[in-house]
Amino acid sequence: MGHCFARPLALLCALFAVGTASAEEVQVAVAANFTAPMQAMAKEFEQDTGHKLVIASGATGQLYTQIKNGAPFEVFLSADDNTPAKLEQEGDSVPGSRFTYAIGTLVLWSAQAGYVDAKGEVLKNGQFKHLSVANPKTAPYGLAATQVLEKLGLTQAVAPKLVEGQNITQALQFISSGNAELGFVALSQVYKDEKLSQGSAWIVPADMHEPIRQDALILNRGKGNPAAKALMDYLKGPKAAELIRSFGYQL
Repeated sequence: MGHCFARPLALLCALFAVGTASAEEVQVAVAANFTAPMQAMAKEFEQDTGHKLVIASGATGQLYTQIKNGAPFEVFLSADDNTPAKLEQEGDSVPGSRFTYAIGTLVLWSAQAGYVDAKGEVLKNGQFKHLSVANPKTAPYGLAATQVLEKLGLTQAVAPKLVEGQNITQALQFISSGNAELGFVALSQVYKDEKLSQGSAWIVPADMHEPIRQDALILNRGKGNPAAKALMDYLKGPKAAELIRSFGYQL
């Protein structure tokens, strides 16, 4: 048994055999800010290509360290462009695979409706006890937050109130749990289908910090894996573009 005898089924059987033979999985290291879009994309990607994503997320700097220490990642979606460029220069990636998949948007967010005004003046009145940010040494969104505070002349004033998360996910958790009244996170974490999911926010003007250009690349372990190449192609396609925009990113 297990053979296709009927002629009309022969083509279907051949296609099925090819499909199952070529279906692969790809280990993807994803910057914390892009976790939700990546999870949303995974199902469509699997349906459209037959390949499966295995996702691990964290701060960009932490993921870089894991990659250098031999973690089995095949594709890396960073929260900046410097880290992938560094991996490229150090010979840890497939040459020519790097590209910018999204441009991130920083937002000052509170879980409380009406707490953050549309111009971010809440930062200047200093009535809050805690301001959550991601670690600026490992998380590009955390670095962007410190640049905003510096531009506003508030670095010293808010220093005693800063609560630092290991990554942007933990920074969000501090705010969601009420441990911090407000904080700087990625717009994608609190934005879906072109609207704020809850709370109140100030979308930080892009000229107040260095651009958050988010690059992706295929790591050496992903060389020759058709699922790795398929993911990169998918990220450049129209379906991914629509989804990425729906989370508040620019392209």
